[in-house]
Amino acid sequence: MKCKLDPQTLRYQAPLLVCILTILLLLALPTGFEGALLYQEAERCTARVVSCDDSAIVDTGLVRSGEQRCQLEILDGRFDGQSATGVNMLNGSLEQDKLFAPGDTAQVVVSFDSEGTITNVTMTDHYRLGWEAVMAAGFALFLVLFAGRTGLRAIASFVLTVLVLWKILVPLYLRSCNPIWVGLAVTLLLTILIIALVYGFDTRCLSAVSGAFLGIGVTCLLGMLFTDLFRIHGAVMAYSESLLYSGYQDLNLTRIYMASIFIGASGAVMDLAVDITSAVNEVVEKRPDIGWKEAVGSGLNVGRAAMGTMTTTLLLAYSGGYIALLMVFMAQGTPIDHILNYKYVAAEILDTVVGSFGLVTVAPFTALTAGFLLTRRRKKSSV
Repeated sequence: MKCKLDPQTLRYQAPLLVCILTILLLLALPTGFEGALLYQEAERCTARVVSCDDSAIVDTGLVRSGEQRCQLEILDGRFDGQSATGVNMLNGSLEQDKLFAPGDTAQVVVSFDSEGTITNVTMTDHYRLGWEAVMAAGFALFLVLFAGRTGLRAIASFVLTVLVLWKILVPLYLRSCNPIWVGLAVTLLLTILIIALVYGFDTRCLSAVSGAFLGIGVTCLLGMLFTDLFRIHGAVMAYSESLLYSGYQDLNLTRIYMASIFIGASGAVMDLAVDITSAVNEVVEKRPDIGWKEAVGSGLNVGRAAMGTMTTTLLLAYSGGYIALLMVFMAQGTPIDHILNYKYVAAEILDTVVGSFGLVTVAPFTALTAGFLLTRRRKKSSV
């Protein structure tokens, strides 16, 4: 007796299979920058701090400079079990400097000579991967317990997004590919796969992807326009100048910044597109005789209600990392007109407002595509 797979089940399960295959492919895909090692004759490993010598640290108010020497026990790698003296250089920056205490686990770089003798041990930072893994496992467990199979799909979409950004987007940017086109292609790929994991490859997926990508397209165009009008240079992005000093002078940082605007807003755009599509689909399922204009009107009503909170979501997401900067402005008594005119603040305003433009436009776009496609699908199924 042959087991015949239901076409609807196949359409729903196919995106998960595609997503898993894509994840496996990306895991095996080299970035092309594996050989660009900062330390060629060195080994990165972990070490336990046995004791610390702080006598060479110079305190000048809040600023600490000098160096901290620590006795270490190496925990893995070719020097596992050996003892060594590690050096922790302090640069006088609270943002970058770190101090170790006995019992800490440190990430270190062990330099050695041709005979395999340790010549120097540099302490790069505290070792955090263990607790990061615990946090990620706890989140995944909570998601699966709460959402079941849908939680597994959410985890798959999360892993897929991380790998696509790291294995595709970043290497192509480093190779000086056009950031706008690469960003649009990557965003379209993620939009299709993530929404398909929710709906499967069906009409709802088509309507949500269509609406979402129209909104992303508007965000892209407005981001390019207002970046030029605001005279924003891409160096406003954190650590972007370090790229230029690392041998990538040909990178167009401003174009990369433009692409980051619509990439950053794409998650909220997808969320709103799925909300509106689900609402319109529910209306069409309950009212099979409804016309496409009424379905579009229902989608617009849902979009109006959702936009009130989604724009605030973008504002809080973008401004949350700049609380300290706002506190500095207030502590110094900087006038509000000066604050709004600063490049960093203008860049955040640009991110927030242009992203909100995308949300405002994705609502009618998705309502139109969902209303037209879903009522048409319902009529065909009835016939």
